Amino acid sequence: MTGRRYTLSKAERLSWKRYIDLLFAEGESFVSYPLRVIYLPVEQTMGVPVSFLISVSKKRFKRAVKRNAVKRLAREAFRQHKVDFQEIAHSAGKELLLAFLYLDKEIATYTDMEKAMIKAVRLLREKLV
Repeated sequence: MTGRRYTLSKAERLSWKRYIDLLFAEGESFVSYPLRVIYLPVEQTMGVPVSFLISVSKKRFKRAVKRNAVKRLAREAFRQHKVDFQEIAHSAGKELLLAFLYLDKEIATYTDMEKAMIKAVRLLREKLV
């Protein structure tokens, strides 16, 4: 056992409209299928190194149960790799705003979601560090 706590706090969820608008207006993006990752490094203002949101299209998944299942999978994959995102933010000397947009028309498995999250960490590290 490593002794690390892999938890998600309310502060780590991106919920301020001002920051969400800023992220979508000025952020850069890349695809780590089945996720599109939009990121924006900002000066340290929020108090947490990484803030994120997950969005699943209502057009692709009509039922809220399926949208919530996809968001739950993405949240779990992010939670497991949160430390990697925090290390990237720390090495860049900024805080990261992240948005994960789900692109696929079917619900992905957890292994697919985890592979996408690992690829997102790798691509983000290449772009920022």
